[in-house]
Amino acid sequence: MIKDKLLKIKKGELSAADNVRNFLRVIKAENPEINAILNVNENALRDAEEVDRSIKRKKAGKLAGLAVAVKANISALDMQVSCASQTLENYYGTFDADVIRRIKAEGGVIIGMANMDEFACGSSGESSAFGATDNPAAPGRIPGGSSSGSAAAVAAGMCDLALGADTGGSIRNPASHCGIAGVKPSYGRVSRFGLVDLSMSLEQIGPLSSDVFGSALLMEVICGRSNYDATTFEHPVPSYTASLAKRSTNLKIGLSSDFEKLCADKRIYEKVKAAASAFASQNNSKILNANLKYIHLAIQTYYPLVYVEFFSSTRKFDGRKYGKKIEDACGEEVLRRILGGKEISRAEHAGKYYRKALAVRKLIERDFDAAFKKVDVLVSPVTPMLPHKIGGHISDPKIMYAYDAFTIPANLAGICAGVVGCGRIDGIPVGLQVMAPAFKEELLLRVMKAFEGTNV
Repeated sequence: MIKDKLLKIKKGELSAADNVRNFLRVIKAENPEINAILNVNENALRDAEEVDRSIKRKKAGKLAGLAVAVKANISALDMQVSCASQTLENYYGTFDADVIRRIKAEGGVIIGMANMDEFACGSSGESSAFGATDNPAAPGRIPGGSSSGSAAAVAAGMCDLALGADTGGSIRNPASHCGIAGVKPSYGRVSRFGLVDLSMSLEQIGPLSSDVFGSALLMEVICGRSNYDATTFEHPVPSYTASLAKRSTNLKIGLSSDFEKLCADKRIYEKVKAAASAFASQNNSKILNANLKYIHLAIQTYYPLVYVEFFSSTRKFDGRKYGKKIEDACGEEVLRRILGGKEISRAEHAGKYYRKALAVRKLIERDFDAAFKKVDVLVSPVTPMLPHKIGGHISDPKIMYAYDAFTIPANLAGICAGVVGCGRIDGIPVGLQVMAPAFKEELLLRVMKAFEGTNV
């Protein structure tokens, strides 16, 4: 779908301005109910008209007039970078993040800033200070989080592509619930410069799109080393879209019984297993069991790291330079993580939680290293349960945290992972997660493309 539209724009059959104008109409009509877009770019049409002029000069970029929604924790010049919090509700970006600069350089048009869980603290899209986001693919249910608005905007047809940020599943979780594609790149593949991150050692910016081609295209644009982010690597960026034409045959597909044990709704695992079997038979591939013996410790490992790193990163929100003091303006989940991180950081707890979590993280990394010596990719569910209804009372935070049981391990290991739809259960989209070794995004996207459209 994205490929066809891009061709139309470049051929002059559809102007970039008309493309953006159509999305603005959809946002005006649908957003009051869905609440996916917090702020529309007032200059979007002007920017699209400039892209049209570039196309006429034969200087069309890779994105050539495609509309991109941006998670509200990524800095975009003169756009409201609120992190869906009252803390920053009046803060406007003073510069473009690396990913935004690269998108604009390739003719992408920023359509608006997308809703999210406040400061990315959440897995449902309900903790935003500006109201929950509805799920266009399953109305009345959560779209997943924390990149809730980005996924919902794509699913509702409010944009061509969207940017999310993934600390422990924040792109893949909502991609699954909304029935779209999403990718968490390898750690260090995409610059985080300009991102208000939840956890600096885990988080990566990545794409969400209606199809795998769209994610591959946006990956081509945003990946690469940055002079402003020392965690990025020099690895060359291949043509991910071109690689989609290659068939993914003779692969070893890993399924893990360790993941099956964590699946609360067994129907989800059975659907993923059936999709993997169909893939194997259609692509002359084998399914092997992959042992991931420390995977059950992922959630317990993840949250001490996140709490401490989030507490540290929020010390700049003291009410002097950026908006209001965060402790005075934030919601319950944000405050829980700040106080938890403060407590873990206390001198008397040194080494008891954070360093122990780092040690277990290494064990999980080794788990994946060993698995990838036996298989090419790993396949798993995205979430252990179907999305709950908006407003459905979940009093125990541990139940909410469990939504990320399958996605957190990829962040801890620093590998790449992506999601495609594999059908529905009770009318609700169910995603399938593909995981590949670090910096093997080309392989990841090819396998995702092969799985795309699988309904079992």
